[in-house]
Amino acid sequence: MTRLGFVLDSGSCIGCHACTVACKSEHDVPIGVNRTWVKYVETGIFPDTDRHFSVMRCNQCEDAPCMTICPTSALFRADNGVVDFDDHNCIGCKACINACPYDAIYINPATSTAHKCNFCNHRIEEGLEPSCVIVCPTRAIRVGDLDDPDSEISRLHANGDGRVRTPEQKTRPRVIYKDAEPSSLDPLAAAIAPDGLIWADTTPAHSTPTPVALTAAPDRDDGADMARTVYTTQHKPTWGSMVSGYLVTKAIAAGVMLVAALLVVLGHGSEQAAVGIVPPMVAGAFLVLTGALLVGDLRQPARFHYLITRGNRTSWLVKGAYVLAGFAVCLAAWWIVGLTGAAGILPLLVVPTVLLALGTAGYTAFLFAQCEGRDLWQGGLLLPVLLSQAVVAGGAATMILDLFMNIPEIAAVQTMLAVGLAANMLLVVVEVRSSHSRHVTMAIADLTLGAQRTRYLLWLFLTPAVLPLILLGGVAAAIGGACALIGLFAYEDAYVRAGQSVPLS
Repeated sequence: MTRLGFVLDSGSCIGCHACTVACKSEHDVPIGVNRTWVKYVETGIFPDTDRHFSVMRCNQCEDAPCMTICPTSALFRADNGVVDFDDHNCIGCKACINACPYDAIYINPATSTAHKCNFCNHRIEEGLEPSCVIVCPTRAIRVGDLDDPDSEISRLHANGDGRVRTPEQKTRPRVIYKDAEPSSLDPLAAAIAPDGLIWADTTPAHSTPTPVALTAAPDRDDGADMARTVYTTQHKPTWGSMVSGYLVTKAIAAGVMLVAALLVVLGHGSEQAAVGIVPPMVAGAFLVLTGALLVGDLRQPARFHYLITRGNRTSWLVKGAYVLAGFAVCLAAWWIVGLTGAAGILPLLVVPTVLLALGTAGYTAFLFAQCEGRDLWQGGLLLPVLLSQAVVAGGAATMILDLFMNIPEIAAVQTMLAVGLAANMLLVVVEVRSSHSRHVTMAIADLTLGAQRTRYLLWLFLTPAVLPLILLGGVAAAIGGACALIGLFAYEDAYVRAGQSVPLS
């Protein structure tokens, strides 16, 4: 088995874009997306400036996070070591895009499936070189075999003369840069200036370190000493409000059952409606809504069943589907027991229901941890934050339910909600105030000071405001519960968007 890789000789590259055009022609790549592109970076102060060119593309990683997270193995490793893709297996979940630390994957608007550079594998299999190699006028793009110790790519890799992008991610990329300007490979070392790019209008999808983020980042002040990105492609954030909504709906589903389990432990299992019937119905409704949001966010929603029939068990999207299915079974069992009035059986369901409720609320922490390109989402506090949010969501939903029916031990539920709110706020404040890498610091700056500031401040205002309302009970407590849920969505939406705000290429 060979291990093919690219040598990208930035010192020889003249920025002609022949590789980009050849790639588009070879693979019918639509306008607006790219498998390979050339990034221009300028350094120095006029008139002593230099322009540097670097080809950006899939890095054919040895430890490819896109393969790990892909729920259907649509991204796979071919026999020659190339990370290739299969259109027929892709469900368009976009998880691979956030898993890739190199911004190399996109959703093809013509097929609604994930595409990227696949080394022109159809050419390689016929003994030909990739199209970008053939057309490069200066031979700045070369192919090598890492298993051949005498190949150029192996020598560059062994003697340290070659550079790789984002080495801290430890993906072991097979794209080696020769004579590259470091700032052209580090997406946080060059920024798009306010007057924009050459040959292209800047858009919100041209991700770049913002002034706020640069001020917050370690070893930076105002960004004046940074290189300037003068040409690159746009990369739109892939996850938005539907993912944020799914985080909230499954938190409500899990939290409502945590409250129901608490009431059973406190001896209220005989309350047929308030404990046995309504909670699993509410949780079930929000679990169905969770599934609808998940399926609705797919670019190939008709293929959602591939998660089970073609599931890749290394992906937490697949593991999460099993957790949600198990939780649904527990809800059905709880509801049936509630309907029959067999209160003595409910205590037997408490442990599995609580475990699966916690799994439903928390598995996303492990899914987000597989998004290697989004460091904000990989913090150690994400799991306890999600669990505290489930407590908040369950308590808030129960406060609203209390308007329509008599919830026993409502004081215990109020205490549970108050503890959840306090824990959630404390965990978020610790996360925001802690020391982080440049990437995470820039994402937190976007969350608290940048584009997501309004959403973040809404959560920050509503969370403490809820506490006195829930203690009043009645209508005030229901209003407080609604405010808690609004604040929860505002924070989740800000968090999901801020995680994708940091440029990767």
